[in-house]
Amino acid sequence: MNATYIRIELVRQSRDVTNLMFMLLMPVVMYLLFGNMFDGGNASAGHGNVKFYIMVSMAAYGAATATTGIAGTAATESLLGWGRQLGLTPMRPAGFVASKVAVALTVAAATIAAVYAIGAVTGAQAQNAGVWLASGLLTLLLCSMFALFGLAAGLLFKSENAIGVASGSLVFFSFFGNVFMPLSGTMLDIARFTPMYGYAGLARFPLTEGATAASGGTDPLWALVTNVVAWTLIFAATAIWAVRGSRGRR
Repeated sequence: MNATYIRIELVRQSRDVTNLMFMLLMPVVMYLLFGNMFDGGNASAGHGNVKFYIMVSMAAYGAATATTGIAGTAATESLLGWGRQLGLTPMRPAGFVASKVAVALTVAAATIAAVYAIGAVTGAQAQNAGVWLASGLLTLLLCSMFALFGLAAGLLFKSENAIGVASGSLVFFSFFGNVFMPLSGTMLDIARFTPMYGYAGLARFPLTEGATAASGGTDPLWALVTNVVAWTLIFAATAIWAVRGSRGRR
């Protein structure tokens, strides 16, 4: 990774106030909506309550959206010739990918912190501080896979609409990945193979220990880890291949 490039990117992102506020406020509003739309928010759920379950889910979605959007700016940069300029520097494709991921994780950390802060003052509860810390750290670390997804989508589509396409697809992945609503039956079986399922499941694991909300079953830790590792490798390979292809054509 290149520290100078990361610093420049962070300064640039901080100047985009509209986009930054959207990434911070949207998951907070979604948590307040889903967490208070029914009377069962204070009911027990694993090592905490339902509001905590929803809080982690919305933080995971917000972090994934933030990392996808930040990394997806590679599409605009490519159109402006920034990718060609980087190709003239010693930074290798893997270093470019890693730097984008680092910037995206920094913004995602702010998103997670905002959701958790609101959750703490609106009734989200867990048995101990370890559950709060573990779920927050897992959400942050694992959302890096979606930074790779956004980067790959931005470079492959090469359009100003790439970020919207990539971020919009996360809504589908979230609905079909047991994030926004509990799934059961065949839908749950299929959802286990989607990228958001393993990510959200691991983020909630300190709370639920793999228990599914609707079916009454349990996802073993190895299955959730396998899902995340597989999708991370797919996104990483696609992103590096797209970076090399973009520079080669120029």
